[in-house]
Amino acid sequence: MTQNVVSYQIADTIDVKEFSAAFEGELSYNDPSELFYRTGDDQYVYVFKYGAVCFLNCDNAFIEAVLRRIKPYCKNLFSNPLTDEFIVETDAREVRVGFNKIEVPSSASTDVLRLVMLNVSQSVALDYYEEQTGRLLTETNRHTQQLVDRGRLDISGKKLRQYIGKSLLLRNHIAENIYVFDSPPETWESESLNRIDSDLKRTFDLQVRVRTIHEGLTIIKDNLELFRALLQHRYGNILEWIVIVLIMVEVLNLVFEKFF
Repeated sequence: MTQNVVSYQIADTIDVKEFSAAFEGELSYNDPSELFYRTGDDQYVYVFKYGAVCFLNCDNAFIEAVLRRIKPYCKNLFSNPLTDEFIVETDAREVRVGFNKIEVPSSASTDVLRLVMLNVSQSVALDYYEEQTGRLLTETNRHTQQLVDRGRLDISGKKLRQYIGKSLLLRNHIAENIYVFDSPPETWESESLNRIDSDLKRTFDLQVRVRTIHEGLTIIKDNLELFRALLQHRYGNILEWIVIVLIMVEVLNLVFEKFF
């Protein structure tokens, strides 16, 4: 039997605590950052704090209804959600992970299905974080190129502070959520689940992509520290000139009083 897994990155964050109190479904697993529901025969919904919602074996009408239901609990809802899909074949003799599907025996446990949905959701979340990190890197490189071409940042102090604040906010948000892409506790206790998780992570290149995002954030952090130092230096120079002007005014005033 072929089942389809589809995950949507619909917002920056989802208030899973508030949503769990309002959603009717058989809650099979939960922790402070995720909710795993059984909503029918071989039908599951997985909700994540970092803004992803995943569906297994659900039709489009049901998916649209759940997404509408979850909107009030989202922060910074996207107008165009990112999506990722994967196929689950449930009539295999043994577990095999392919490029765009996994084959599992019909007797596979719910933990296996949850693990598949988890990795697909992590993949679509990483798509979003890669996109945001890429935008920050592009903007950072633009300001760095100005230093190369003109020897200074061609941006006002207020706009530079706003850019630094926006960059730090996004960097902190990504860093806050990136930890959730570690393997779940169940894989530490089961060799078979650990093997499936490792195969899925390789299929989606999760660890490589997480490392790439971390490297991008490090570059952004280094550049932000440079920009902040230049901003402080700029204001330091302004203060020095103010002091010099005040001293000159005082000297001229003394000269004027002495001779006139």
